[in-house]
Amino acid sequence: MSVPAYPDDRPPAGAGGAGELPEELLAEFEPEPILPEAVRQRIVGLAAAAMSVLPLEEVPAVLRRVAKFAPNRRARLGAGPIATQLASDPTFRQRVANRALAEAGELGSALLAGTAPAAADPVEVGALAYLARPAGWRQLVAAAGEAVRAEQDSAAVADQLRDAEHRVARAEHDRAVARVEAEKLRDELARGREELGSLREEVRVLAKRLREAQTAQRRATELLATEKGRATRAAADHDAEVRRLRARLADAEDAASGARQSAKEARAQDDARLWLLLETIGQAAVGLRRELALEPADRLPADHVAQTAAAPGQAGARARALDADDPARLDQLLALPKAHLVVDGYNVTKRGFPEISLERQRSRLITGLGGIAAQTRAEVTVVFDGAERVPGLPPAPRGVRVLFSHKGETADELIRRLVRAEPPGRPVVVISSDREVADGVRRHGAYPLGADSLLRRLARA
Repeated sequence: MSVPAYPDDRPPAGAGGAGELPEELLAEFEPEPILPEAVRQRIVGLAAAAMSVLPLEEVPAVLRRVAKFAPNRRARLGAGPIATQLASDPTFRQRVANRALAEAGELGSALLAGTAPAAADPVEVGALAYLARPAGWRQLVAAAGEAVRAEQDSAAVADQLRDAEHRVARAEHDRAVARVEAEKLRDELARGREELGSLREEVRVLAKRLREAQTAQRRATELLATEKGRATRAAADHDAEVRRLRARLADAEDAASGARQSAKEARAQDDARLWLLLETIGQAAVGLRRELALEPADRLPADHVAQTAAAPGQAGARARALDADDPARLDQLLALPKAHLVVDGYNVTKRGFPEISLERQRSRLITGLGGIAAQTRAEVTVVFDGAERVPGLPPAPRGVRVLFSHKGETADELIRRLVRAEPPGRPVVVISSDREVADGVRRHGAYPLGADSLLRRLARA
């Protein structure tokens, strides 16, 4: 692209006169105008963009290193050298101007004619006028600077107006908040006055009650003194009565001693009669066993109950023993001949040691029952709910039978079947704190005892 010697390709007016210099040459000696920052940045941006298309040899040597950067980076990092070169190198400035004017289109043509459209961006007008430098370019640059400054001043004024409006709104808000707070304080003051009045009334009432209480206390003190006198007289009367009762007690003890002696002699006679009766019954039982020739049974009744279900409608056995819930009775009952101890397993373990696992509960109870069976030689059966049955249960101690209820049957039902299976007259002791179990086995003549009696017996062992 050729670079014209003048923007309009025409010689300046008066160039042919002898001894006169053209206006353009005179302008070269004038100082550079002070550019607004926005106009200066736009000039550097146009130069940075033009350097991307200019041949390397047309770029000044001092800017060839900067020309290797990207346009944006070139305008940011090389702004100083580019601006200096544009101010000092007319040829480079004209090349950049030609490129910028070509891209500006109608705006560039208008600027070359020395006019600027009213709607044009003042920053763009100032930048193109500085680069092309047509006739009156300084005025165009100055006008662009004034327009830019006017816009900046207008923006500053707008910011100040917005800030002022914001402050006014905030002041209105603070005033409204202050009014609300004042209303709240007035309400609290009114409530405080009401509470103060109430407190004063309560103080008057309490003072009146205090005076009444003090009067009542004085009366009570007088009554207390009177009652103390009465109590002293009553104590003297009581001592006299105690002496009379002691004399009567001594007489009663003498009479009781004679009665005890008489009862002892009568009990000796009764014991003799009872011994004679038992001796007769024992000899009769020996003769009956010899006459019936009964062989010892291989299987006990409880063994049959563990395998077969009870027959429906089976008649209950008649009563065998009286109800007893005394823990000390356990040893007496187990000392009876052929006694059978039936234990509700989980009812005992969950009452005695619930903190351990079910497996350890079973093992601990069965081990303790083994000791009782060895000491008393009684038949022992412990019953657990079948839902908790564990495969591979270790063998039970000698003399202890371990049973689990069948599917659809509870341990309570199995215990009642065990009791019903025993022959009338055999002592059967059932250990369970379940009232329903105790009532059920009592109807069939068994001795129901609580779980605590067995737990204490195991603890003693």
